[in-house]
Amino acid sequence: MTLRTSLSALALLAVAAPALAQEACTSVSLSDVGWTDITSTTSAAKQVLEALGYDVDVQVLGVPVTFEALSTGDIDVFLGNWMPSQTAAIQSYLDEGSIETLGMNLEGTKYNLAVPAYLYDQGLHTYEDLPKFKDALNSEIYGIEPGNEANTYLIGLTEAGGTLEGFTIVESSEQGMLAQVKSAVESEAPVVFLGWEPHPMNSNFPLKYLEGGEDFFGGQGNVYTVTRKGFAADCPNVAKLLTNMHFTLPMENEMMGAILDEGKDPDTAVKDWLVAHPETIDPWLDGVTTVDGGDGLAAVKSALGL
Repeated sequence: MTLRTSLSALALLAVAAPALAQEACTSVSLSDVGWTDITSTTSAAKQVLEALGYDVDVQVLGVPVTFEALSTGDIDVFLGNWMPSQTAAIQSYLDEGSIETLGMNLEGTKYNLAVPAYLYDQGLHTYEDLPKFKDALNSEIYGIEPGNEANTYLIGLTEAGGTLEGFTIVESSEQGMLAQVKSAVESEAPVVFLGWEPHPMNSNFPLKYLEGGEDFFGGQGNVYTVTRKGFAADCPNVAKLLTNMHFTLPMENEMMGAILDEGKDPDTAVKDWLVAHPETIDPWLDGVTTVDGGDGLAAVKSALGL
């Protein structure tokens, strides 16, 4: 083989290499921790990826299990890394490099204990006020799914000497917690629960957030997309899409409202929202192709019927 032939062959391989790498990444696994906001954003990612030709597997896992699965490579992507509240759960994985951050997908979140406005008006403004309302609250604070890091933090405060000593953190689910809140609000009964935004609860209930818990909940937060180690290198086209995918509080509130208040299937609710706001997907698909290298934006618009 001549030198010129060798160089030509190497040049062809260099051109083909990205395509081969792209073809090697044809499937993506996502974690959905069962919160309606993450269900919504995960559905959006899934539907766009499927329109691009990828096989998508969504698994419902708790937050600690999600981070462990990402660290071992059993899951590729998680769009629900709420920070700073998940710092303790994820930091060791970030430090060792087994989980990588692609970027922020939502800015300006809230997450903390909340009360109805009528209870706030009675003087329950802070964590330090809670013991004065202990009897009225039946010593109960409503959390979400067992094992959630916020529940764990609050349970720690119920131990001897803690701010919430003597309280019980009732672990349930997002829907179970909200059913309890709805029942309490209808009769203007005292109730304290984990609240967050984005979520329709912020418009469905006369909601106030308590002051306190800054060492865990912080103030205003952000949500990040995280992946297993090496995912961006293995699946650069998907990583480009996920880096492009940014959400807003109104967007997520509307999607979640359709699911929770109107009873729509999550995939239907998200698709309906995207169809009603087609301008959203243009920046998401900037520089993104189909799995076989075709026009990504055209493929997604076609799948959505736009």
